[in-house]
Order: sequence, then structure tokens, then C-alpha cells
Amino acid sequence: MVRKFFSRLEPWLFLAPALFFLVLYLVYPAIHTFILSFFDPHSQQFVGLHNYVWAVQDTEFLQSIRNNLLWLIAAPLASIVLGFIIAALADSVGWGTLAKSLIFMPMAISFVGASVIWKFVYDYRGPNQPQIGILNALVVALGGEPQAWVTLPFWNNLFLIVVLVWMQTGFAVVMFSAAMRGVPAELIESARIDGASEIQVFTRIILPQIWGTILVVWTTFTVDVLKVFDIVLAMTNGQWDTNVLANMMYNWMFRGGGDFGRGSMLATVIMIAVIPIMLWNIRRFRAEETLR
Repeated sequence: MVRKFFSRLEPWLFLAPALFFLVLYLVYPAIHTFILSFFDPHSQQFVGLHNYVWAVQDTEFLQSIRNNLLWLIAAPLASIVLGFIIAALADSVGWGTLAKSLIFMPMAISFVGASVIWKFVYDYRGPNQPQIGILNALVVALGGEPQAWVTLPFWNNLFLIVVLVWMQTGFAVVMFSAAMRGVPAELIESARIDGASEIQVFTRIILPQIWGTILVVWTTFTVDVLKVFDIVLAMTNGQWDTNVLANMMYNWMFRGGGDFGRGSMLATVIMIAVIPIMLWNIRRFRAEETLR
């Protein structure tokens, strides 16, 4: 009986340090943040749902929600589509490895560093001034008028999304390239012998084989987008209708004296938005383990 007890206890002894730090640095802060979201700016007086009621009536919060939705749709979709195209093209040429390495390089740059690079790309120096920004230089060379791109509502959000796509596409290329190499060559050759077109080979053979990889890449990008903060802060600081939830949370929590109630409420909203993705991933992982 004693030996059986210790055999059951032994795995938990190995897990105890990791569980301790998980609770200390993840579970406890999450619970404490959720509790603070029901308090006033100084975390002293309980105000109930006041912060949440304020949020749904605040135009900046609603604008941030719309911007986050735009990021959620455009950034992962563009990264995955470009990743597919580049992976397929790179694997068909002899210098594909070099191409994939170059495309993967932006992932080694921090979000702030990438934002600084793209600020020069979008730079605007005013009318009748020499344009050092690449985009405006091209526009002027083609006979157009230079623009302050990051100040144009709606379109400026897309220009910011380009920065994240530029950084993420390399990861998608590497993942999709590895997944497509794992598809049995015999299966593809058999389909071609049977008269299948290249589109049919891709949609009916390659795509179903790498669907799991697509979901992993999509989930990774979605979580990154929900937490996007650095790019917006460095390039526009949330001005010109580019604010997102994470940037708004930072402003309320740490600027202007700080409002821990509203800041915690915004952090809770972001956490709630991530939870369904986490649960879906856990269910998918368990389903795959069951099939194995």
C-alpha cells in the first residue's frame, strides 16, 4: 500500500516546481487581474460592473474591437496564403532554401525593430519635400502625390498589418514547406498518372494531408494578433483610429496616473478572447492523441 502511494506521488513531485511557478506567475496574476477589474482606479473601492459598462459605451473601446477583428482576419489570412505560395514556389527551384532563409529572417527582428524599419518605408516629409520613405519615393516617381500613410483611417490599419505579415510569413513558409515534404510522393504521382490536375492534386491530396499544420499556424498567428501591441505603439501610438485592445490596456494601466480598474478590465477582455482558442487547441490535441 505504501509503495503504491509513493508510486502515485512520484510524478507529482517532479511536476511540483513547474506547477508552483505556473500558479505563481500565470494563474494567480490572471485571477487577481480579473478581481481588480471590478474595482475603482486605485483598486480600493468595489464598483461592480461599472468598468465593463463603461467599455461597451466607449467609442475608443469599440474602435479597438473593430481594429482587432480586422487584424484577426487580415493578418493570419495573408500570412498563410503567402506562406503557401512561397513554400510551393521555393520547393520547386534549386535556390529555394536560400529564398526561405531570407524570408524567415524578419522573425529574428523584434516587433519594435521591425516597426522602426517600416516607419522609414512609410515616411512622409510633407509636400514639395524630398521623400526618403520608399513607398512615397515610388509614388512620386510614378507621378503621384506623397501621403502620410499611417494617418489615413482604415488604410493605416492595413499598413500596420503588413508589418506583422512581413514578420510572420517566414514561419508559415517553413512550417508549410516541411509539411508538404511529408506528403508521400507516391500518392502525388499516382494522382497525376490518373489525370488529376495540379489544382486537384493540391486541393484533394496535399491540402488534407497538411490541414493539421495549417491549424497550428493559424492558431499561433491568431494568438499573436490578439496580443499585438508593439507595432501599434511604435508606429502610431494608437492615433488615427489604429488603437487595439492591448495598446488601450497599456494606456489605461500605466499612463496618466494609471487606472487599474479599467486596465484590468481590458486585460480580462483580451484573456477571455484567447480562452476559446486555447480550449479548441486542447480538444484538438486530445482528439489526435485518441486517434493515435
